[in-house]
This record gives sequence, structure tokens and C-alpha cells, in this order.
Amino acid sequence: MTDASAPSPSVASHLDTVEHAAATPDQEQPWAELGLKADEYARIRELLGRRPTNAELAMYSVMWSEHCSYKSSKVHLRQFGEKTTDEMKTHLMVGIGENAGVVDIGDGWAVTFKVESHNHPSYVEPYQGAATGVGGIVRDILAMGARPVAVMDELRFGDIAHPDTARVVHGVVSGVGGYGNSLGLPNVGGGAAFDASYQGNPLVNALCVGVMKHEDIHLASAAGVGNKVVLFGARTGGDGIGGASILASETFEDGVPSKRPSVQVGDPFMEKVLIECCLELFAADVVLGIQDLGAAGISCATSELASNGSGGMHVWLDDVLLRDPTLNAGEILMSESQERMMAVVTPEKLDAFLEITGKWDVETAVVGEVNDSGRLTIDHHGERIVDVDPRTVAHDGPVYERPFARPAWMDGLQKDTARTLGMPVAEDDLKMAFLELMSSPNLSSRAWITSQYDRYVQGNTAMARPDTVGVIRVDESTGRGVAIATRSNDRFTKLDPYAGAIESLAHAYRAVAATGATPLAITDGLNFGSPEDPDAMWQFAEAIRGLADGCQELGVPVTGGNVSLYNGTGQPGRIDSSINPTAIVGVLGVFDDVTRALPSGWREDGQLIYVLGTTRPELDGSQYAAISGHLGGLPPVADLEAERVLAEVLVSVSRDGLADAAVALGEGGIAAALARGALRYGVGARVTLDELAARDGVSVVQALFSESQARALVVLPRTEEPTFLAMLEARGVPAVRIGVTDAQGDLEVQGAFSVGLDELKAAHEATLPKHFA
Repeated sequence: MTDASAPSPSVASHLDTVEHAAATPDQEQPWAELGLKADEYARIRELLGRRPTNAELAMYSVMWSEHCSYKSSKVHLRQFGEKTTDEMKTHLMVGIGENAGVVDIGDGWAVTFKVESHNHPSYVEPYQGAATGVGGIVRDILAMGARPVAVMDELRFGDIAHPDTARVVHGVVSGVGGYGNSLGLPNVGGGAAFDASYQGNPLVNALCVGVMKHEDIHLASAAGVGNKVVLFGARTGGDGIGGASILASETFEDGVPSKRPSVQVGDPFMEKVLIECCLELFAADVVLGIQDLGAAGISCATSELASNGSGGMHVWLDDVLLRDPTLNAGEILMSESQERMMAVVTPEKLDAFLEITGKWDVETAVVGEVNDSGRLTIDHHGERIVDVDPRTVAHDGPVYERPFARPAWMDGLQKDTARTLGMPVAEDDLKMAFLELMSSPNLSSRAWITSQYDRYVQGNTAMARPDTVGVIRVDESTGRGVAIATRSNDRFTKLDPYAGAIESLAHAYRAVAATGATPLAITDGLNFGSPEDPDAMWQFAEAIRGLADGCQELGVPVTGGNVSLYNGTGQPGRIDSSINPTAIVGVLGVFDDVTRALPSGWREDGQLIYVLGTTRPELDGSQYAAISGHLGGLPPVADLEAERVLAEVLVSVSRDGLADAAVALGEGGIAAALARGALRYGVGARVTLDELAARDGVSVVQALFSESQARALVVLPRTEEPTFLAMLEARGVPAVRIGVTDAQGDLEVQGAFSVGLDELKAAHEATLPKHFA
């Protein structure tokens, strides 16, 4: 254990103590500058029976911020719990409200996973914003008692041609890769998209997956009178004071945040040591629980631990190890310095705890003790500077029922359908449209990004990019593992937030099933505009309603997630006030054996290509419409019962060894699936869509580019066709054979186009390097 830095002798005389606060009720305080509203400040005074001390004001301001308190979203998020049935909880071991959700994947194994956003810091300082976003979600997973085994990320950037986009892209991609690679965690998937709506509000949503045995699950709370509160890891500095909590609770105006505190600075090598240290502490059974320090720092960790416990807590702020001894009490409490954890340890096990942290050279200080006061009290330089009920800080903050209403501009947006777009007819025009689609910013190859990530470190990655789902082996002896897919169709969600959120869920669910994994649970990252804008709040409320209804119908629970609001810079009430509403859904599925995972492309010559599901003339919101600069109409029709049956069939196809490749059809439709499937292993295909078009009443062009739901492309040997078709018939899943793989040929769609794989690859891979390399 290391002694804290000595305080300046003059500091104590300037402390704003509880006694002083009680004696000076009329002293002015910077509550507005800290993001509090007048009624919130008045409520704090009412709760305390006096004005808050400066330290208390700092605590309440960060813990009552939108980012930490969910004060505008709580009333809507309740639907996830209300619509979760007992059957949906079958595999759920830990649900919403903890650091991360946990699901049972069989054989005594549990998996924890969660997505978190670090959006606003990633605009101010893209590298550190993205890097510390990865670090923060890894610590959330670690705090549950799990070993982190993989990360993923969903990124949204502004217009690819905008002069500022390259700054953000380079910083964010380098930050994600630099931190994750240094931790030795494979980045197994995710996505990136470009749209002008994200120009001043890029999105960085990071997901982490961790594994553990059932008996290793840990929850964080401060219980047991006399137990010690221990802070360990990096020292507390001035970086990130109020960072995520304030940045994520304010809208950027005129390109500049109204408050610009320091963005957190990450040290992945310190975090790597912290991971191993924490896992050894758990294994040695010397901790009751561990809480990571993220947004709101010590304010959050102490108040949440005390609030989750049955008593109270006293903290000695002088013993916090500092990098900067000039920090005042409020700054120490608000600092969001990274790579820090807080543990609750019994006195009998404290020496063993310190021996382990010493072994890993992790600086450690006992900073508090659990008591039965029911209060959180904090002393600094021998003076009482905080005396609060911890629940009022951590859990009983303000809850708002913000007004929301369907935007006035929605009718015009939905009436502007893709029917107004011209459809190519000549083969040369179709080929040009196809190549333009596959080289467009949102469907072009992500290799320039993913090549900067280590996808196979640790040796347990069974599938990663360029396949569209990540697969990780959990048990080396049996092959048991998990598949994870993240999806968000932001264009569909703009057109109809309810339907768009359902379709993001359905696509991720379908993608996991296409690999052969059984979908079990979801996490979500909900990124929307200002809650003070009724338009944005309506989008948010509708998206949550859609997700909750969709999860109930598909039978998969929400285990946890994240809400990021204030992602907008425009005038409220306008169609471009906010980002495209982005409801990122991460679906986790389980494999008995990951060697059965089906890739998204084909290797062998002469295999049959089938499309499962029904294709409709649904081009509104599609990527085909996007290359014409069009966004309008209604998203495709969702049929969750068809999705559920299709998923069961896809899992059976993998389990029974009937297919060699499968992919969920989504953005870009059949055209994109054929292109990526052929490029995956460099094997072409001969395709005809005439039968499908005639059966479903669509044109060949509509068949190529439609983004109808509940569809998949499956590739199988001829020998398996009778069994495959019998299975589909028994389950009532429509299917049509559209072609055959061709190891010697191009990608040819009869009556539409023929393109060489070299030409296709060149077009597909050129876009991101052209703008960013």
C-alpha cells in the first residue's frame, strides 16, 4: 500500500465543509455551469436540508447528469423488464441494473456482454475518446468476475468526403485498435457507416464479451460493517474531470461543446495488468465485490457501492493516490482518470489482497470503510465535506417524462418513396449500379479498418471480419462457444423508429442464426438526439417500444446496454436536428461446437445457392436508394414469426451439416450477399433470379437490391439438397435455388450483369483507402 501525496497546508482552510454549508445558505454556487437545472439544484437543497457543499454539488452534478442517471430514458427503459417473460429468463443469470448482463451458455459456463458508448469524447479527441471507450467497457465486464475475451465496435462517422471526417476516422480507428490490440483482445466484428447526420456527433459504441464459470459471477455492493473500501490501479489525475458524464449530457453548439473538460487518457498496459490482478483477486476469494471507475469516477463508485449495500460508507479522500496533488476535493471526486477499480474487502483478507496487488505492482490505498450509518460521508483534510444519503446520489435522482410527439416532417418523409428512382434496365447500367453499390461508403470493404485490429490473438477466434459475425470459442475441450452480431439500420429507423428498431434486432438475430448459433440474449446501444426535443424523444420512445416488443416476440431478453442522448446540433423541430436514430443491437448466440460455424462465403465449385424467404419490392431506405442520395418512404415489413422459424431452420442446417455457407440478407440485399460471398474465398457464381422474381412478383432489379426481411442465402452441396428441401417444406419456409458456385468463372447474374472478381474486388476495396489511407 502506498501513501497518498501530501496535501498543501493551506488547502484545509479553504474547504467548503458540511458545517460551513449549513452556516452559509445564501452562498452562490455554480450549479448551472455544472449542468444542473434550477429545479434540480433546489431538490438537492431540499434533500440535504441545506445547500450542498462544493464537493456534494460536484457529486450530484455528475451523478444526476443524463449520462449517469438516465433521467430522461428510465420511464421508457422499464418496458424491457415489463415485457420480459419467465420463459425469456431461462438462460438469464444477471439482468439489467448491474455492470453487465450474464447468460448461461451450458456446461457450467456463463458469458457476460455489454455495449457502451463514448460518443462525445470521441469527437473532441478521437483517439483517446475511442480508446478509453474500449477500456471502460472491458472494466465493466471484468467487474462481473469474467475474463474479457473479445471486443467489437459499431462506429458512425460524418460524410465521407467532409474535410473533418478523416480526423475523426483516423483517431477513432487508431484508438479502438491501439487499446484493444495492447490488451491482447481480438476485435471480432462490428460495423462502420458514414452519413452527414453524424458530422458533429460521431458514434463510438464498444462491446466486450467475457467468460466465466457460474460460480465466478460477482456483483458489486458495499455490505458488512467494518469492511474496507480499497481503491487500486492508476492514480487519480486531472484528465477527464467530468468528461463522459458532462460531455455526453450536453449538445455541441456551433461545433464546440458548451463545456470542454479534459477527455480521459487511457493506458492499455496498465489495464492489462489490472485485468490479471483482478482475476487473481477473484480467484483467491479475497474480495466481496469490485466496481470499475468510469463516468463520474469516485463519485459514482462510492455512491453506487454504498447504495447497493445495506448500510453506509465513510471515505477518507486524503488517502486517494493522486497524480496531481493540486486537485481539489470536487475534482478528485469527478475525475474520470482511467484504469481504476474499487473493491470491498474484509479486514481479515486485506493483507492477502494487498499481497496480490503488490505482486502485480498495482498501487493500492484503503480509502474507506463500510458502516451502518445509511449515509455516505467523505472527509478531506480532517473535515467533513460530504454527508449524503447515497441512494439520492446514485439511484433516486430526477426522473423526467419528457414531452414527445410524432414529428411534423414525418408525413413528408414517408410519402417520398423510392418509386421515384429510375431503375436500370440495360446490362451495362445494371453492372454500373452494382459496382457503385459495392463501392459505396456503407457497403464497401471495411478491410482498411479491420486490418488495424488484431482479430485472432488468444487463439480462440473461430470467425471474424470479413465474415459478418464474430465467433469465439469458450471451452477448448468441447468447442463450446458464442457468436455475436451487432446491427443497426439507422436509415430504416429514421423512416420509422418502431419498425427500424425491430428490423435492427431481427437482422442481428438472423445473422447469429445464419452462423448456426442459437440466439440467447441481446444488449443495446441507443444513440439519439436531445431529450429536450420532442421529435428526438418520440424517436427514442418508439425505438424502445419496438425493441421491447421485438424481444418479447422472439423470446430473447435485454441483458443491459447504454443510452446516449444529446447527439444533435440542429434547430429542434427540423428533419436534420439530430443524428439518424441509431439503435444498435448486439445479439449473442451459443454453439455446442464452434467448428460448425458457417462462413458468409463459399469455397467449393458446383455448390447450390438458395435464397430462403420472400422478396418484396422494398427499396425504401435501402442502400440502393442511398447511392442515389434518397431517403424516404417506409422500411420493409417485419415478420418476427417468420424470423423465428427461419432462425430455427438455419441453426438446424448448421447442426446437421447440410450447408457450407450461409448469410443473413440485409443491407444491399441479394446483390451484396452474392458479391461478398464470391469475394470471401475468390469463388464466382452463376445466378438467375427469374424464378424468384416470378414467384414473388418482383422485377430482377428489385430482386437484386430489395432489403426485404426474414431472408437468408444458403450454399450447400448437391448431395444435401433433398434433405435440405424436406426440412424447409416441413417448416413452411419458402426457398428458391438461384444458382451455382463457379470456381473458374465470374459473378454472373443472368440477364443482369457479369463482373470479374478482380474488377469487383478492386471496386469494393478502393473506397476507404481512397479517402483515408
